[in-house]
Amino acid sequence: MMKNFNIPMLLLAILVIIMFFLVGLAIAFRNIWLISLFTILGFGVMGYGLSLKRKRG
Repeated sequence: MMKNFNIPMLLLAILVIIMFFLVGLAIAFRNIWLISLFTILGFGVMGYGLSLKRKRG
């Protein structure tokens, strides 16, 4: 049983995971600017995805 995947939402979820992975990488490099940038981008993309999901019902 293969369900139909929502490809745009899957890509958004993967993008959020990549952003928070990059936060960890920025922490390893001890770069506060990249930590801030990727944290804000990660939460922004996650919020955008949640708002899209809420609009679709």
